[in-house]
Amino acid sequence: MHHVPVMLDEVLDFLIVNSEGNYFDGTLGFGGHSSKILQRLGNNAKLIATDKDKDAFDFCKEKFSRDKRITIYNTSFTKIRTIYLLENIDGFDGVFADLGVSSYQFDNKDSGFTYREEAILDLRMDKTVGEPAYNFLNTAKEEEIANVLFQFGEERKSRRIAKRIVLERATASIKTTTQLKELVEAVIYKQHLNKTLSRVFQALRIYVNNELDELKDFLNQTVKLLKTGGRIVILSYHSLEDRIVKEFFKHEALSCVCPPEIPVCVCNKESSLKILTRKPVLPSEEEIKSNPRARSAKLRVAEKI
Repeated sequence: MHHVPVMLDEVLDFLIVNSEGNYFDGTLGFGGHSSKILQRLGNNAKLIATDKDKDAFDFCKEKFSRDKRITIYNTSFTKIRTIYLLENIDGFDGVFADLGVSSYQFDNKDSGFTYREEAILDLRMDKTVGEPAYNFLNTAKEEEIANVLFQFGEERKSRRIAKRIVLERATASIKTTTQLKELVEAVIYKQHLNKTLSRVFQALRIYVNNELDELKDFLNQTVKLLKTGGRIVILSYHSLEDRIVKEFFKHEALSCVCPPEIPVCVCNKESSLKILTRKPVLPSEEEIKSNPRARSAKLRVAEKI
């Protein structure tokens, strides 16, 4: 499976603090980062990985079948605490998540993640959980659709697009990526079309997969499962995710959250993380040239204290 892992050296340099430690890759995909993590780990190390995508899970079960150091679960990274308990480990030395959609999912039309190919408009990472995007578009109120497009896609024409969707579905159900693309084409100027389509598909994908709430849940669990000196390394690809990671790290690094008008601290909060990347690490120009999908990536890292 062809997928180029983003900022590989930077991820590994931040993540691996103990070559014989316990590590967690919450977004295994087709094993790009995990393969290289294993190369840096010793014989007594342990890597636990999760992915909701059944194709990715099946591929990696075969790919890593001979390496006893890695255990793979076909589930969401939000199950990290459950897995931690099942595996009976004493904490993680490093936790990693690459929040991007894999090249395979974009390129495989059957996955329905791209508007460039006709496919069923599903957009779920795990087809057994939740409702497909087409079901939402055919049943939700116009205002709800507009809010999803604006909140999760930051799409300024969200109301115009939502109105068109509701108008069109009155005569024929929306079921495919092509149908949605044509609806957007009908109300958006051609010069803005590709960016608008990207935002619309991103918004629906985030919504049906509950991605932002899952990210918050994952971060909250992870900070409690890291060993002292252990690190959490997150790759994000759009401002909504990056903002959540940034604000979470910032909050966990604070030793007091009392309002400024209170002269003495009464919150009893303690810092749990030290931020190692005051500004996000960005891919090099060389990497962007060789892998254009890396261009929007931002890497943030924090260490348990």
